[in-house]
Amino acid sequence: MFQYISLLPSGDPESAVFAKRKAPVFGALIIATIAVALLVVPATFAGEQSLLARVTVYWASGSAGCNHHQCASGRRLQTGDCAVDTRHIPYGSRVIFPDGTTSTAVDTGPAVRNRKAARISGRTGDERNAVVVDRFFETKREALSWASRNPLFMTVRIESL
Repeated sequence: MFQYISLLPSGDPESAVFAKRKAPVFGALIIATIAVALLVVPATFAGEQSLLARVTVYWASGSAGCNHHQCASGRRLQTGDCAVDTRHIPYGSRVIFPDGTTSTAVDTGPAVRNRKAARISGRTGDERNAVVVDRFFETKREALSWASRNPLFMTVRIESL
């Protein structure tokens, strides 16, 4: 069974060029192409996403060089770690900030999960609905210095493992 498909918009058999195509083969080709696209495209972008985040800072309590702060996963925190809402950013993900620095998602907390900082300081609906990323620093001086040099809200890139 063959189906004639006009290659010209007029559809006039006198002036149009017709091509014979097997309709079932052509349809199967389209379905196969769509299936491959649906399988490949999500896998390509599954590991990386961009999110608007309210970035806050926290630091180790106690004397300088003494880090007794353990994170939710049980390990000791170190510079380069951050707390996130695991419903949006899984543990182990890399959080890449606009200035090029990176943090690893290893901690969480109630203020991060309920987005308190975003809800209080956000001026727009997008800012009030932003996720919160809480960056860890060894000292209060480092934390406040980084916070003063950067905006409250920024788009961060997330690379999931």
